[in-house]
Amino acid sequence: MNAGHFGLATGVKAWAPRVPLWALLLGSYLLDIIFIILYIAGGIESFAPIDPAHPTYGGVIIHAEYTHSLVGALLIAAVAGGLASRWWGRRGGLVIAALVFSHWILDLLVHRPDLPILPGNLGNLPLLGLGLWDVPAVSVLLELVLCLGGALLYYRRASQLPTPADATPSSQRRHVLTASSVTALLLLLVLVADILSL
Repeated sequence: MNAGHFGLATGVKAWAPRVPLWALLLGSYLLDIIFIILYIAGGIESFAPIDPAHPTYGGVIIHAEYTHSLVGALLIAAVAGGLASRWWGRRGGLVIAALVFSHWILDLLVHRPDLPILPGNLGNLPLLGLGLWDVPAVSVLLELVLCLGGALLYYRRASQLPTPADATPSSQRRHVLTASSVTALLLLLVLVADILSL
């Protein structure tokens, strides 16, 4: 779901013009960044292929009892939003917090039941996950919609920006189209990399 997270972040730029795109992209992936740190720091969190002999798109079970627990994701989102509000104001902080938590929502859609409710899976409550990875065509379609939708929203917002004094309207349109096309291409390349990383 890497491409889907990034596609959503790109689309959110249309509603949060003051927040830099890099911060939106970072926010959309923050849970996985912390997961990677915990994985490297002695396997506190980990993942395992379902069938190592036949790897597939999304064919993993993730053991992310802290970063990808419902409460853990909400706490990380709140901290990230609080920090972001120092640089981009209250609205920017709320956007970053929502984007960080959107990672958990999207993972809920695609993951098999491996998302705990409480950090460390306290109370041994049922694990969550709707399992769209078991239907790869639907999962890939969801990511494709997020990527193309995000790129389209990014293009529409950039098209509405005022033309700088030193640019002509045609050069501005060309610049916007180029930036949006490159963004869409990069999102699609991430999606292809996800699919081919078997």
